[in-house]
Amino acid sequence: MTTPTGRRDFLRRGLTYAGGAVLAPSLIGLAACNDAAPDPITGVPTLRRATRGAGGYGALLPANDGIPLLIPAGFTVMRLSRAGDDMRGGRVPNAFDGMAAFAMPNGNTRLVRNHEIRTGAAASVPFGTNPYDVKGPAGCTTVEVRENSSGTLEVVEQFVSISGTHVNCAGGPTPWGSWMTCEETTEGLNSGRMQKHGYVFDVPASANDEIVPVALPDMGRMSHEAVAVDPISGHIYETEDAGNNSGFYRFVPVDRANLSRGGKLQMLAVDDRPQFNTTRGGVPRLTPLAAHWVDVPDPDPDLEGGAPTCFTQGLNNGGTRFARLEGAWWADGSCFFNATSGGSAGAGQVWQYRPMSADHGQLILVFESPNRSVLDAPDNICVSPRGGLVLCEDGGGDQFLRGLTRTGEIFDLVSTGDGNNDSEFAGACFSPDGKYLFVNQQGSTSASFTGALAETFAITGPWAQGVL
Repeated sequence: MTTPTGRRDFLRRGLTYAGGAVLAPSLIGLAACNDAAPDPITGVPTLRRATRGAGGYGALLPANDGIPLLIPAGFTVMRLSRAGDDMRGGRVPNAFDGMAAFAMPNGNTRLVRNHEIRTGAAASVPFGTNPYDVKGPAGCTTVEVRENSSGTLEVVEQFVSISGTHVNCAGGPTPWGSWMTCEETTEGLNSGRMQKHGYVFDVPASANDEIVPVALPDMGRMSHEAVAVDPISGHIYETEDAGNNSGFYRFVPVDRANLSRGGKLQMLAVDDRPQFNTTRGGVPRLTPLAAHWVDVPDPDPDLEGGAPTCFTQGLNNGGTRFARLEGAWWADGSCFFNATSGGSAGAGQVWQYRPMSADHGQLILVFESPNRSVLDAPDNICVSPRGGLVLCEDGGGDQFLRGLTRTGEIFDLVSTGDGNNDSEFAGACFSPDGKYLFVNQQGSTSASFTGALAETFAITGPWAQGVL
């Protein structure tokens, strides 16, 4: 068992993580050309697409080796891991979700991967040996991969990195070389669990065994989705997935080298527009909205006793309302995050928060989907080494990874190509050298292996021909 370490090393030596070794190119102009126009035949609003050689990578074709995905010509997919595979100490759990990639001193890459298992308390059994909650079915696994002499990736080992948590949906990589995993639930003793849930946990990528779980209650008890860390200020931005009662938060730690010492939780509020509602659309695109931060006085409310939620506390202080905030990623001095069901079409929005001072910043609507054929329920998000965005969909029917250029043109990157395969994409992230895009298909969120099995893939190809 390993305890979380590494933050002081980060402060002392400036440790970097995959996708964060250098700042991405400027994304301020993202979505400059994404005005919707009606199709001349159907009348349905469509957007200009990024074609091959103009940001995108072209039409999607069947993948190699019978892998049931569609990818652009010239790209290759490798299956790295599947639920039920053997791993150190047992079998790989199901329900793969958020994930990040980290460079290791031996030249290998480690993926720290969430498992969004939602099994009820009565049937829950931890998949590790040092659980946070003996009635917690979820957690994270670590997958170490290396490139072999034939130029393909192979798995070195897989093992449990944290267990006994619940509904580990997304999270975020940190500048000190860890994965912050988030619980998307607030279940507790009233639901048959043995611990309260709804917290963030820090999982070092360097840990070689299951860590001692340490909840960070001052980061809020809520339906957490993702986090993104500003490496300069040390502020940690957080998204909440609670329908139309979702907020965008930041955590200001007392000591960024020791998050367990606590800090202040705050919610974003648009200036002069208290309780501003972004959920129904109508927000001008690429128009910066001046914003500030309001306090959430009690970040760890006694929900079982009827205390107001973090969202209610922030809203009462003037905070802004979003529709299902999910993925978040820090790049180019900003936090980019998705509202999965935001906008007038309810098909999703991409937002940017750009800090301008210690307590003020700008909220910018980067992209809003005009219909579900363009972008359907964006969930996890990452920024590529070349500055483009990768959006994981969690919609209906065919599932897509979409790319978004810095000039706002959207394109299809990967698809299931099968309306019967509605297992969402999740956990997209690039390898430290930018050669591989790792991504999960979630599979079933049950702890059993009887439903759809989750899988982790690595995709490689001529990235330099486009924006990713």
